[in-house]
Amino acid sequence: MLKLPISVYEALRLHGESTYPHECCGVLLGQFDNDGSKTVSRIEPCGNACDDSPHNRYTINPRDLIHIQREGRERGEEIVGFYHSHPDHPAQWSVTDLAEAHWFGCSYVITSVEKGAAVMTNSFALTGTDEVDKKFVDETIEVVRLVKTAR
Repeated sequence: MLKLPISVYEALRLHGESTYPHECCGVLLGQFDNDGSKTVSRIEPCGNACDDSPHNRYTINPRDLIHIQREGRERGEEIVGFYHSHPDHPAQWSVTDLAEAHWFGCSYVITSVEKGAAVMTNSFALTGTDEVDKKFVDETIEVVRLVKTAR
């Protein structure tokens, strides 16, 4: 299960709308929970570094990824996944998405953006032990409201 605060859920969907008709991309930061779920505390939007076909491919600059990972660790956050959009296509992983996924145990969130509006958001967990047996499995997204407690 992937737990997303409503503000994070809305932000990643808005990111997809703002980059339409190109794919957006970004990093999910948070914690791996003891029960096997992941809790996202925030996202780090990235520019799509794919030059040849940004309408149906995305690339996160490796330098940006290293920078995001380093800053996240300083805040006690881990990379728990990635997100991107599918302009005018379903929120379903593609063969290319699977081929380019390498962070085992992480979530891969896809939002379909139809005619500039975010429609559906799905998550898939990358399972397996290596490139030969890796696969995506459907993952439930739980959108949670954060409640501030009085002290």
